Amino acid sequence: DIYIEKDASRNDDLDRLRLSATASLSARRDVIIVASVSCIFGLGKPEDYKRMVVPIRAGQTIERNELLRRFVEIQYDRNDVDFKRGTFRVRGDTVELHPAYEQFGYRIELFGDTVDAIYLINTTTGENLSRAKSAFIFPAVHYVAPDDAIEKATAAIQEELEMRLIALRNAGKLLEAQRLSARTRYDLEMMKEVGYCPGIENYSRHIDGRAPGERPYTLIDYFGDDFLLFIDESHVTIPQVRAMYKGDRSRKQVLVEHGFRLPSAMDNRPLKFEEFQQMWKQVMFVSATPAPYELELTGGEVVEQVIRPTGLVDPPVDVRPATDQVPDLLGEIAKRVQAKERTLITTLTKRLAEDLAEYIAQEGFRCKYLHSDIVTLERVEILKDLRTGTFDVLVGVNLLREGLDLPEVSLVAILDADKEGFLRSETSLVQTIGRCARNVNAQVLLYADRVTESMRRAMEETGRRRQVQLAYNAEHDITPQTIRKAIRDTLTQEVSAHRIAREAVGASMSQYDKSQAVAELEAEMLEAADDLDFERAAELRDRILEFNESRNPAATAQDGPAKPPRRGGRSRSSGPNVPKRRAGKG
Repeated sequence: DIYIEKDASRNDDLDRLRLSATASLSARRDVIIVASVSCIFGLGKPEDYKRMVVPIRAGQTIERNELLRRFVEIQYDRNDVDFKRGTFRVRGDTVELHPAYEQFGYRIELFGDTVDAIYLINTTTGENLSRAKSAFIFPAVHYVAPDDAIEKATAAIQEELEMRLIALRNAGKLLEAQRLSARTRYDLEMMKEVGYCPGIENYSRHIDGRAPGERPYTLIDYFGDDFLLFIDESHVTIPQVRAMYKGDRSRKQVLVEHGFRLPSAMDNRPLKFEEFQQMWKQVMFVSATPAPYELELTGGEVVEQVIRPTGLVDPPVDVRPATDQVPDLLGEIAKRVQAKERTLITTLTKRLAEDLAEYIAQEGFRCKYLHSDIVTLERVEILKDLRTGTFDVLVGVNLLREGLDLPEVSLVAILDADKEGFLRSETSLVQTIGRCARNVNAQVLLYADRVTESMRRAMEETGRRRQVQLAYNAEHDITPQTIRKAIRDTLTQEVSAHRIAREAVGASMSQYDKSQAVAELEAEMLEAADDLDFERAAELRDRILEFNESRNPAATAQDGPAKPPRRGGRSRSSGPNVPKRRAGKG
């Protein structure tokens, strides 16, 4: 009977970009938004969001206190000490505000009750960047509403609360009733006083004035009627969208049954797939392996883009016996190492990937493995190391598919290709084969004792595309060339650069070690929460708070308890050949 409030901090840049997306959509039409499937989750009502915008123009007549009140109304905090996103500060007749969706700030100079000048400023140095005739300040959060809407919402929430408390008490759930009463009444007081409360999205049905069961407002509602929707890797994205509603509902059901939330919180949900589909006006599915749903929806009319600007063709596919597949593979790896090219190997299980990577390393090759137990940031670092030649062979399971762009890879080896199933379906095979289609010397090896139906279809499709590409190259006298793609610095390198900078100005190494420890503790906390080990997660959260307090006691005394750092970072340092697994996973 333990409940842990959501406590993991949000990525500040991502939060700014979310707010920037809705602000841009509300202000102009020429906008391109790149979003994950989270775009189908609820956001505030677009009409209320736009109504709450605060316009400011040079020469406008407005009292200073009225201007400050309006900033507070759209959830900006006054903070004369720590000037950051979503805050404003006041110095005499000068008001400075840092929009929650921008990297710059505004300086508004008043002369009496008149706006004398508006400047764009550098929020760090305070330097004026340029002068503006006007500014439109969008809300600092997505869930904002005018006072009349908040008043109606609080009355409706109070009514629902009383009915729910009666139902819980009649069912003998006195603890749940007490818990729900305390939590909801606290939220109501917060909403009445400041128009906002933590977790306000769970009351969005009342704030938006929606009927029970009615779909929530989402990012898509901020677009006009004529927007164009691209669904990338649609064969994977569409099933994810379908699964969102039921997964969210099962989690919310537990919260409602145990008195953590009102039943109306169930309507703070992602869109059902049918609701999402009804919002499409123009849609384009993008996939190398479209699923039956996309093909049925388009009536079989598919625009193929199999011709590459570089002239590269799909790789030849060779089937070899699964018997003695590892010795044969070692010989192929040696050829690639000599040519300074890279190799990808896919296995069926995480354990096999780890064991094979260890064996290949023992044979004298530089090798690592990659699977879902490795944190995201470390995966990116591993892929970068593969491209730069830090190691030559990468063994994986199901991550070596969509989206990987590795021009240095010239060999893809698929072990146990004849084991029918999700990892060896036609779609998986075609996607994996495509991972080496960026290199002119590409080759794919399928190790199997028989040719399955999935293998046959995958090889036929790859062969068909290859013939089209070869014919086009011959007709236009094109010589294929390996893609040349710059290798960008990763976030880990940026962190290392900050570390060097701190050391250069005399920061102690122990301070950095504590930062590393906090990052590892936070990774374990999030992992424990994912595994529903909430007591362990709460213990780790408290340790993180203690660490932060010991690192900066002055800031803690001034600002209150520190929050854990945002999610990310390496969970553990990895060895030179094979990365270690995260604690707590098999």
